[in-house]
Amino acid sequence: MQKGMSAVVTGSTSGIGHGIAEAFAKEGVNVVLNGFGDAKEIEKLRADMASKNGVKVLYDAADMTKPDQIEAMMRSAAQAFGGVDILVNNAGIQFVSPVEDFPVAKWDAILAINLSSSFHTTRLAVPYMKRKKWGRIVNVASAHAMVASPFKSAYVAAKHGVMGFTKTVALEVAQHGVTCNAICPGYVLTPLVEKQIPDTAKARGITEEQVKRDVLLAAQPTKQFVTVEQVAATAVFLCSDAAASITGTNIMVDGGWTAE
Repeated sequence: MQKGMSAVVTGSTSGIGHGIAEAFAKEGVNVVLNGFGDAKEIEKLRADMASKNGVKVLYDAADMTKPDQIEAMMRSAAQAFGGVDILVNNAGIQFVSPVEDFPVAKWDAILAINLSSSFHTTRLAVPYMKRKKWGRIVNVASAHAMVASPFKSAYVAAKHGVMGFTKTVALEVAQHGVTCNAICPGYVLTPLVEKQIPDTAKARGITEEQVKRDVLLAAQPTKQFVTVEQVAATAVFLCSDAAASITGTNIMVDGGWTAE
């Protein structure tokens, strides 16, 4: 990974995505941020990241449920930076409900954002990477790409899909200097996780504190939340030359969750 390269990081206005974007900027990589939020706060985030790290940082508000907006974002990134060297598919949403009560609209939205958006960004980034004979695709999956939990049917289905998609793309681009891998974090105390705690408490009939202790951290033998910085450092490594032979696999950053 060299200074002056470009990275598109979806869902990067907060949480894991923001941490990954910040880590790339520190490495001298130009970044396209994407996500929702207050316009003034996003502009401050963008400007601070650019000035602090001496890189170009753009923001694109593309809705990850809309292929035409995704295509416009990828086209804009390529025009601004001459291509897309690094693609991080991180955008995701969550909803917790028993399957028989799961709203159809929520199912469709989770599959669109957590799975299908990765297909759309990847199909558009790969041609640039092939021409350059170098590229890195990092899909932020989840421990739920490997194991399931109750009341998360759409999320678990989407993340399992991300893992299958990762393996397939890796095989297709293996001879073009391009790698495709997935990072599978355990529970990181991001806004996405914090928002699901009340719903999980309601679904299970327990308190929110019990959700943290007996549901979330119970899954992780370390009994600690994974940090954003740990996930971001993994993404940076996967985009380094040292990781050139790592492709089509999942890197578990889950506090030992899936070891049990």
